[in-house]
Amino acid sequence: MRRDGETAITWYGHACVEVVSPGGRTILFDPWFGNPRSPKAPEAVDRCDLLLVTHGHADHLGNALQIGSRTRPAWPAIHELSLWLSRNYAGKDEVIGMNKGGTVDAAGLKVTMTSADHSGGEWNAGGETTLYLGEPAGFVVTLEDGTRVYHAGDTALFGDMRLIGELWHPDIACLPIGGHFTMDPEAAAIAAEYLGVRHVVPIHYGTFPILAGTPDRLRTALVERGRTDVEVHAPEPGETIRI
Repeated sequence: MRRDGETAITWYGHACVEVVSPGGRTILFDPWFGNPRSPKAPEAVDRCDLLLVTHGHADHLGNALQIGSRTRPAWPAIHELSLWLSRNYAGKDEVIGMNKGGTVDAAGLKVTMTSADHSGGEWNAGGETTLYLGEPAGFVVTLEDGTRVYHAGDTALFGDMRLIGELWHPDIACLPIGGHFTMDPEAAAIAAEYLGVRHVVPIHYGTFPILAGTPDRLRTALVERGRTDVEVHAPEPGETIRI
């Protein structure tokens, strides 16, 4: 059963989210602490028990190698990223290769990898084509008290979000709302409805002017859809909320 007030969530700008579980485990999603809105430097991150990177774009892989090499977390990763990490990461023994639809035990928590609708190539200065680190994904993490946190990563709205809701029943969803590269607030409102969540933390907005979606637009879109039961939490970068 969920017990309110025991899950702490801190947004550090862009898609970088820290979750501290009821059992005290620190989870980092897409740890780009070098983003323009983050009040915390990558060097200041001193704990990470579980590291999750949704895809290989630089603004999501971010400072993961630096932070992971220092804190040595469990790191479930999509297969292709896990292969790359085996050659490029000091803590490779803690990497767990997996794929969409799979669930693994990591750092005392359950981690399920879900689909996402996006791209996965990145600039590769030394190669003739882009660096491919696997397809984009999302993650549902089941915490010690049964609370389930869904980080969608970068994604468009897609119909199978209904299946994510049906299969894993997330309580909290971190959803991109910036538009241009991901879904916008109006699409995110539909995503929240598909998922059946009661709490949404908007991500991937406001980092740059092109990411123009706002939490207020998401709130308006939810009301227009009659979903007044969904609470939008919009902390400032570095602010912690408890759900």
